[in-house]
Amino acid sequence: MQNKTTKNDFLTYEQAKLKMEKYCIYQDRCHFDVEKKLQTINTLQDYKNQIIIDLLQDNFLNEERFAKNFALGKFNQKKWGKTKITYELKKRKIHSNLIQQALNEIDDIAYYEVLQSLFIKKSASVTEKKVFLKNKKVINFLVNRGFEYSLIFKVIEELGIK
Repeated sequence: MQNKTTKNDFLTYEQAKLKMEKYCIYQDRCHFDVEKKLQTINTLQDYKNQIIIDLLQDNFLNEERFAKNFALGKFNQKKWGKTKITYELKKRKIHSNLIQQALNEIDDIAYYEVLQSLFIKKSASVTEKKVFLKNKKVINFLVNRGFEYSLIFKVIEELGIK
């Protein structure tokens, strides 16, 4: 027996809109995330654009708020650097001006202190005996976390590591 989708199987406009409002309330979302989610729910294509417009007008969807919350959240919770945060926001098609605004929300002193702390913690956990190889592993770890080479080398210099 073949499963055919009929117009009756689709969500109504109100059902789809309510579902997307709940999706946005649960966690801040960006335009890209909402569009992806709309592709997964059974609603008519005609409704999708109007739902996005309604979400924007009712402030369920706000790219600036999303970018700032995303950047601060990933920095504070996951200890990501600005490079990784930027990459992830670009992946979600956030405009570069909004990305820059979001990165500006991260306190420079706190950012540097987190980098220092991660460097010291990772350095202590790496068992490599050769200083060069140990530093290479720590640097790779920090770069993968999204921290900038220039700041990593500043930390190395400041800590007096050769």
